[in-house]
Amino acid sequence: MTVIDNHEALAEDGELSEASARDYFELLKPRVMSLVVFTAFAGLVLAPGHINPVLGLIAILCIAVGAGASGALNMWYDADIDAVMSRTAKRPIPAGRIAPSEALAFGLVLSGFSVVILGLAVNWLSAGILAFTIFFYAVIYTMWLKRSTPQNIVIGGAAGAFPPMIGWACVTNTVTIESTVLFLIIFLWTPAHFWALALFKMRDYEAVGVPMLPNVSGERVTKHQIVAYAVLTAVCAVLPSFLGFASYGYGLVAAALGAIFVYCSIAVWRMPDGDLKMIPAKKLFAFSIFYLFAVFSALMIDRLAAMLVSQAGGLF
Repeated sequence: MTVIDNHEALAEDGELSEASARDYFELLKPRVMSLVVFTAFAGLVLAPGHINPVLGLIAILCIAVGAGASGALNMWYDADIDAVMSRTAKRPIPAGRIAPSEALAFGLVLSGFSVVILGLAVNWLSAGILAFTIFFYAVIYTMWLKRSTPQNIVIGGAAGAFPPMIGWACVTNTVTIESTVLFLIIFLWTPAHFWALALFKMRDYEAVGVPMLPNVSGERVTKHQIVAYAVLTAVCAVLPSFLGFASYGYGLVAAALGAIFVYCSIAVWRMPDGDLKMIPAKKLFAFSIFYLFAVFSALMIDRLAAMLVSQAGGLF
């Protein structure tokens, strides 16, 4: 009997695992949550208008909890393949520290709590988008797309792209072209980011039968796609300047960051097929994380600078 089977049996007997608070925190995928919180906060900052700081804090906490709930539901459903992959084998469920039924209950409770509190405290549009985001990641991506199509990351990437739109909706109670551009930056960024990881984790995905693009279509096709999405991301990241909700100074910063992103993707494209070290892919994966944080940081700094200039102008 496997670890997973053992814990399913415990759950059926009504017994609880001896999981620590740290194990439950790990279920929330804190690294992913940090990116969600950061981009959602960016949406709050960039949105026109103001939100009460207490309500803003509640909004961010609800979005963080909702993201964590999605992570818990993902780990519950993917426990079988997580046990096989080297990158995920030490997660709480495959390692035997948390029973699958407990993870499921934890994820469902947090999902309901985050959506209801956000709706009651802030507005129901943002709560509705949060609910759809949780559903999209847990059901559409995890339960359907991930194991059925090599385009899983392209379509499923929408789940990770909604947070700035939620943050924007918390302030404005609307979805606008500006918040859609913030969504698109992350949506287009995701394939290049994740396929870089998939290139040097091909054996893991092959072992569990997940149809990632490198395993299904080969390294060469994947490298072409990585370059294409890197270019699209770089172009999209400059759009805020042309749409008027960021300065041309931000546009120059975004263009420079995008040029480096594309350069790193071209380095992956030039990498020989079958390269065991995959150093360019690892470098692209690492830089892609920095790139997204840098772009959204630049947007927020640009917004803050514009506010300071406006306030200074009002003094004279």
